[in-house]
Amino acid sequence: MIDGTQLRLTNLEELDLSGNLFRNNTISFPQGLSSLKSLTLFNNRLQGSLDTKDSNVSSSLEEIYLDYSTLNTNILQSIGVFASLKTLSLYHCGLIGPLPNQGWCDLRNLEVLDVSGNALEGMLPHCFSNLTSLRELYISRNHFQIPLSFAPFANLSNLKSLWINENKMVMEPSFYTSIPKFQLEVISLLKCITSQQLSRKVPTFLYYQYDLRYVDLSHNNFSGTVPTWLLENNTKLKVLILKGNSFTGPLSLSSALISNVSSIDLSENKLQGQIPIGICSTFPHLSQLFLSKNAFEGNIPLCLSGMKDLSTLDLSNNLLYGKVPEELIAKGSLTILRLSTNNLSGNVVPVILSANGLENLYLDGNNFSGEMTNVDVSTFEFPNSLREIDLSNNKLHGKLPRWIGNASFLGRLAMSNNSFEGSIPMEFCKLNSLEFLDLSQNNLSGSIPSCFNPPYIEYVHLHGNRLRGPLSLAFYNSSSIVTLDLRGNNLTGSIPKWIYTLSSLSVLLLKDNHFHGKVPIELCKLHSLSIIDLSQNMFSGPIPSCLGNLSLPMQTNKTLEIEFYGPSIEEDETTRSMILNLGMDSYYPGSYLEEVIEFTTKSGFYSYKGDILSYMTGIDLSCNNLTGHIPPELGNLSEIHSLNLSHNKLTGVIPSSLSKLHQIESLDLSYNNLSGEIPNQLVELNSLEVFSVAFNNLSGSIPEPKAQFGTFIENSYQGNPFLCGVILHKSCSKTDSPSTISTVSEDKGEDGLIDTYDFCVSFLVSYVVVLLTIFVVLYINPHWRRTWFSLVGKCITTCRYSNVGNFLTYHIFKQCV
Repeated sequence: MIDGTQLRLTNLEELDLSGNLFRNNTISFPQGLSSLKSLTLFNNRLQGSLDTKDSNVSSSLEEIYLDYSTLNTNILQSIGVFASLKTLSLYHCGLIGPLPNQGWCDLRNLEVLDVSGNALEGMLPHCFSNLTSLRELYISRNHFQIPLSFAPFANLSNLKSLWINENKMVMEPSFYTSIPKFQLEVISLLKCITSQQLSRKVPTFLYYQYDLRYVDLSHNNFSGTVPTWLLENNTKLKVLILKGNSFTGPLSLSSALISNVSSIDLSENKLQGQIPIGICSTFPHLSQLFLSKNAFEGNIPLCLSGMKDLSTLDLSNNLLYGKVPEELIAKGSLTILRLSTNNLSGNVVPVILSANGLENLYLDGNNFSGEMTNVDVSTFEFPNSLREIDLSNNKLHGKLPRWIGNASFLGRLAMSNNSFEGSIPMEFCKLNSLEFLDLSQNNLSGSIPSCFNPPYIEYVHLHGNRLRGPLSLAFYNSSSIVTLDLRGNNLTGSIPKWIYTLSSLSVLLLKDNHFHGKVPIELCKLHSLSIIDLSQNMFSGPIPSCLGNLSLPMQTNKTLEIEFYGPSIEEDETTRSMILNLGMDSYYPGSYLEEVIEFTTKSGFYSYKGDILSYMTGIDLSCNNLTGHIPPELGNLSEIHSLNLSHNKLTGVIPSSLSKLHQIESLDLSYNNLSGEIPNQLVELNSLEVFSVAFNNLSGSIPEPKAQFGTFIENSYQGNPFLCGVILHKSCSKTDSPSTISTVSEDKGEDGLIDTYDFCVSFLVSYVVVLLTIFVVLYINPHWRRTWFSLVGKCITTCRYSNVGNFLTYHIFKQCV
């Protein structure tokens, strides 16, 4: 406890003790600080209730900040002793339950109240109307029931800023007609879910507001036409955010000039028709316009080119067609232009080369076609402003344009899912600022240029092409690379030993190539590795035991770093607190490119991005020619979510150490030559969703079907003749493992041998009958014969598995995918 008298701090007015380790169970106030006006204790470990005994600061204290504490709700009952209090901030303090109807309601001088980020619930108490001095109210992210009429706030005549995001809007039991006494400047009503879950109208009290500067009504399922009357009634309005609702019909705007508006967001609605050309004259100083995810059609209005302040334009995910006006690109004020997923067409080269001042250009998911090289670029100077270009998912063809190499400041380039062919130009080696490159799903051939080694490159996606040859020195010593995706090419050779120089590598995807040789132990030196996919190659030899030393850490850098920015608004005294309280839903990404990783797990093919990608970990070595035992050291991979060793030639037993993989969700050891019993310790894997040891030489009883193992069906164990258990409909008392057939106990006598002998004979006869039937059918029907050999050839090419003994069970009935 601080004693202000002893420290001679009787004139102290402001005390900030935030960011310490105070652990008081009862919050008491410093003694002797009779002049104290502001006390800040946020971000400590305070908890419990408030002790106001023997405190002489109550008469002077005007500001209390206890954010990020753990408090009892009854603190609000005792806080009323601070009669002079003007600001009370209890953000994220663990407050639970309804607000009390006494104590805090006596704070008649309170101007700012923040109880957002708690678990408060119920209707707001009647005494709320006593807080007539209140100017700013923050109750977002609670469970309050807010009536559509906003009656609890109607008497707060001084209220200017109201933040009630992520609460519940409810209908009143009786019709409320009073006009509120307040004139708001800021209202944020984001994600307030109605209990009726039906479309509803915009709250009627907004009809009486004439001084609004910032309005966010996002994600509320409001219906009807766009409430343009908000713009007409509030001449000082700067930001209007109505995204994620159910507004329908064409966008109809008043012809009146509304000069203060700088940001409009009508995205994620059901608007139709053409984008009105009046939008340009109605909002002459518009800086940000978001109309994405609607059903707008027609051409892009040419008048947008004349809007001198327009910096961000997002018209993506609509039905727009025609060409992109070159004037729109060349006008100079735009920094972000997003036209993704429309029906736009034409030549993209003039659009790119005239993009003076533009930083981010998104033309993906359209019908742009033609060759990008079939143009004379000698008269153009590549715009130095461009940092990000996305041309993916179009109909572009021909060779990759060499002039892209002149984009010396380009940081992110996506040209995937087109029909580009030929080799990767050597000029791409000059892209020294490049950090993200996606040329996947094209028809590129040749080898990867050995000079391709940009100093800042982090994410490389070249999968789904026809690239060939060894890796040679491409990417050598690229210590910045996080993701290297080379899946689905014709690359050959072994993984180079210099792979360890990629010290930041977190995702290595080499699936479906022609790599051979051993899995190099140098991979074990990559301490950032968290996803490894070497499947569908020709790797041989043992699995390196040192892979068990990988920590498989959670990596936030697996996702593209994206900065966010708020709505365009000039900061003044009115909006300063508003900007500080903007939630992430009110911010916009500075980049729309995402890092997406595709990985096979849990018997499916999944895409990972965002936070989920950061946490995903897995190793896939399936469909190779790996031999030897499963290293027991793999049991040290405590953070792994997926491990696939299927379709190899592994022998020996299943290590019981795999029971330590407590995070694992998918474990596939099928199609090998494993023997022995399934370790009973594996039942401890409570996160396991998919498990398969099918088609091995395992014996004995399957693990007791409890917890997760109670969810696995017969398919998880099929193809192991000497396994037994309830799931397999085979009693373990009548089945002997291969290891005990020759030493059968005397009490079984000859019956056990006869049973085993009969089973083996039956199995072999059935096997021969199947073979003869297939050969007879193929001999009679030439069409089926051609189909058969085509299938066999495809299996051999796809899986590269040559174990003759498992030919039928593997190539015919189960392929690597």
